[in-house]
Amino acid sequence: MEMIPVSSSNILAIGYDPDSATLTIEFKDGSEYEYYDVPHHEFDNFLVADSKGKYGNRNIYKKYSQQKIR
Repeated sequence: MEMIPVSSSNILAIGYDPDSATLTIEFKDGSEYEYYDVPHHEFDNFLVADSKGKYGNRNIYKKYSQQKIR
């Protein structure tokens, strides 16, 4: 999966696998999480959000099941 670098105080990069609807977020502290069953429009909106942290808090982190992978 291609990870796309983003401008954020806490997030380093995000990626999306449309085949599995998995969103991957790499944080600046070195941790990485996968979020499952995320619709493609959420990834698109996340990618263009002015504040990635605010968008993640409102629309991703507690809404979709997740697993820490690193």
